[in-house]
Amino acid sequence: MSSRALEILRAADAVYAEDTRTTQHLLAHHGIRARLRSLHEHNERAAAAGLVEALRAGQSIALVSDAGTPGISDPGALAVAAVRAAGLPVVPIPGPSALTAALSVAGLAGPFAFVGFLPPKPSARRAALEDWRGFAHALVIYEAPHRVLECIDDLAAVLGDGRGLLIARELTKLHEQTHACTLGEARAWLEADANRQRGEFVLVVGPPPPATDEAAAEQARVLRLLLAELPLKQAVSLAAAVTGARRNALYDLALQWQREAPT
Repeated sequence: MSSRALEILRAADAVYAEDTRTTQHLLAHHGIRARLRSLHEHNERAAAAGLVEALRAGQSIALVSDAGTPGISDPGALAVAAVRAAGLPVVPIPGPSALTAALSVAGLAGPFAFVGFLPPKPSARRAALEDWRGFAHALVIYEAPHRVLECIDDLAAVLGDGRGLLIARELTKLHEQTHACTLGEARAWLEADANRQRGEFVLVVGPPPPATDEAAAEQARVLRLLLAELPLKQAVSLAAAVTGARRNALYDLALQWQREAPT
């Protein structure tokens, strides 16, 4: 907890919390007495309306979530949108975030995509991962302990078991742990100790390796074959699914061939 966060919580007329019981323990630990209001995924729209009314009445309101940052795979985004739509200010107060904490120890530079939680059902999860297969940068995924092994298996199957992976669990908590490996090695590491499968997980999947000349040639060959039979967009999508190449790169290549073709 930063000194600024404590100052805000002490000064707030009310604190809207994902779980008032959890937040009550936090406030009591720091000797803070505040009126608590509930705002979670099941009541956020209704709670946001009350929050806006309180702000319009001149009150100072703080919003917290249990173990992360409001609005980042935690409740809060709808409330922030409602406050902004009402023309009222929203001020961010820095605090713990599993997303940035994991990235800071992943050893990766450059762009990344925050995927958040993947669908819980296996077929939907694999379909969602197919959409990310051609993404050329790192992916940051949140996962629950009872699904982490299934998620790891699907990541390896769809993205390739050679992709780098940082497993981070219980970040900023007592039993924090990080481990770097490949997707193909991850299940064995998790199964080696039952404690490694406990807690909330952040999985940072490294970018795919650059295509070799041989791989690029195969991608081009597949794309040419499909373009002979299918419309451009369909051919590009299918070629990306077959070869693992990025859709954008294949699309640009197809357009280049079109420009170079004799008229």
